[in-house]
Amino acid sequence: MGQDSVDAGSASSDAAGDGLSQATGIPSGPGGCLFVVATPIGNLGDMSQRALAVLGACDVVACEDTRVSGRLLEHFGIRKPLLSYRDENELRQSEVLCGRMRAGEKVVLMSDAGVPTVSDPGFRMVRQCRREGIPVIPIPGASAVVTALCCSGLPSDAFLFLGFLAPKTSARIKAFQQYRDFPHTLILYESPHRILKFMDDVVAELGPDRVICVCKELTKLHERVWTGTAGAVRESLMKSSTKGEFVVLIAPSGYVV
Repeated sequence: MGQDSVDAGSASSDAAGDGLSQATGIPSGPGGCLFVVATPIGNLGDMSQRALAVLGACDVVACEDTRVSGRLLEHFGIRKPLLSYRDENELRQSEVLCGRMRAGEKVVLMSDAGVPTVSDPGFRMVRQCRREGIPVIPIPGASAVVTALCCSGLPSDAFLFLGFLAPKTSARIKAFQQYRDFPHTLILYESPHRILKFMDDVVAELGPDRVICVCKELTKLHERVWTGTAGAVRESLMKSSTKGEFVVLIAPSGYVV
């Protein structure tokens, strides 16, 4: 999802913050607001008590897939109206939801997994709320980016998150060439259908000795983490199931495990 340019306007503060409950962060006043709620990336034990409190107190939940979010809420015994919020309808639904927030409703934005707006829909609604002075309250939680980084063994003092690269080989190669000498760790997402082709391009463009880390199904039952040279990790992947979600980290050139 490309992020449109943002108008240079005055910075908005979250006025609802003055009336936040210390325990849950739920505004005590009558005004509407947007909660950006992180959800587990696999293990349901990572759902925070604060997220559950906010979901229980909100008026409506905007989510990617109402079936996925519906099952999550059902697991925790929460029943709320669900509104589909996807790339295809994001601009239209942002207007609708901001109107509801202006009327005093408390809206939750959530993804199928992880943090909304990070390689997921939501940026445009947050931007619209900021433009209109509607409070935006983040409810932090699981993130595949940070989870992968902290267990990778790669340099973590600075990093660049690139999300999903374009699916074509030519686009991947161009990106690897562009960031070949980037001085910090690169973090990318990749699908199970393209991970082996992705690894072929890493080896071809960055070399078989480039240090990388590939994480599969983080926090889930079949979680696996491979750290080593690109050539060795590629060989391990070829012997393993590629079913699942992948996070790939690429160490700076010259880094040695």
